[in-house]
Amino acid sequence: MSTVVIESLVYQLDGKPYESRLLFTPGSAAQPGLVMAPNWMGVSAGAEAIAREVAAQGYVVLIADLYGQAVRPGNAEQAGAAMMPLKNDRRELRKRMQAALTQLRQQARAALLPGQLAAFGFCFGGCCALELARDGAPLKAAVSFHGTLDTPRPADAANIKGAVLVLHGADDPLVPKDQLPAFEAEMNAAKVDWQLLSYGGAVHSFTDPAANTPGMMMYDAKTAKRAFQAMHNLLDEVFQA
Repeated sequence: MSTVVIESLVYQLDGKPYESRLLFTPGSAAQPGLVMAPNWMGVSAGAEAIAREVAAQGYVVLIADLYGQAVRPGNAEQAGAAMMPLKNDRRELRKRMQAALTQLRQQARAALLPGQLAAFGFCFGGCCALELARDGAPLKAAVSFHGTLDTPRPADAANIKGAVLVLHGADDPLVPKDQLPAFEAEMNAAKVDWQLLSYGGAVHSFTDPAANTPGMMMYDAKTAKRAFQAMHNLLDEVFQA
């Protein structure tokens, strides 16, 4: 049985080096391509572990480097300092996500099925996946795991080309409750094919095995399994359409 390998892709954006991770199964036939936006810790061993499991299901996965090659947060303080400028500048965030998507599409290490692209992300990365879709990227689907849902440009939902899936912890204290109806109104106004699954008892970071702050950020194996299955169900649907 072939195993998933991981390689680094270094590229330039605005004169600054970025280093993403490409995960694929060598020798496989062409597969759909997925851009993965990691949580606020950026490109990390934890992000690679998730991407490896997803790639093993029959995808080429690129972990987006949103901070730049020299920025690898080692703690929450560093992660927040790297993340907040992007959360506050969605135009720059979108530019970096588009650059990652371009790297996935142009790389020559793994064969991609034409037009079969999607994005998914976790926490901050969930926001990034949704912003990439709002920016009009040619995605069949965009999936957010326990991510924030707000955007300064809700009218841009009209640019979304594929399906949207939000996987939300019903007790997540880090995603304000008022973001949910606002998101629904945004999607409905743009006539997007959207789903929002709210998991009872789950808080923030429910897919992260390292999350261990009760009541705030906590791993939930059962919810994580259900959420990943929901993503794979949607990807199966949109890539077969």
